[in-house]
Amino acid sequence: MKIAIGCDHAGVEILGSIRQDLKASGIQILDFSPPGEADYPDVAEQVARSVASGDADRGVLVCGTGIGMSITANKVGGVHAALCADPYSARMSREHNDANVLCMGGRTIGIGAATEILRAWLSADASAEERHVRRRAKVVDIERSRSLAAR
Repeated sequence: MKIAIGCDHAGVEILGSIRQDLKASGIQILDFSPPGEADYPDVAEQVARSVASGDADRGVLVCGTGIGMSITANKVGGVHAALCADPYSARMSREHNDANVLCMGGRTIGIGAATEILRAWLSADASAEERHVRRRAKVVDIERSRSLAAR
């Protein structure tokens, strides 16, 4: 598995821990975190485009609250970013929504929580239950119609 990661200045500490955890798990990393100060939209877009293009299987983003990263990442077609602050939500974002980008808040959760959230998210797969497949297909249809309307 290959994961694109990125953070702004508020996510450096948590992303550093995540980076170590991913490397220890043998996961390949594409790191889009610039050195020093960074604007969250720039980093989120790079990670999201990496996931949307297939260069990365999934993405992880961290900013102060995770809100800006999730809003930005969700502007890229094919990306379904979920802001998660607990392991249950992280697992459900994969199982029910097939989220391919995980967003977290560097100022709202600690390193221990971030590690638990990441592990729950990585260990979960999209549910094959018909109701979840149907709902995810509806989301993709909305995304496609929005994309066509923008042309």
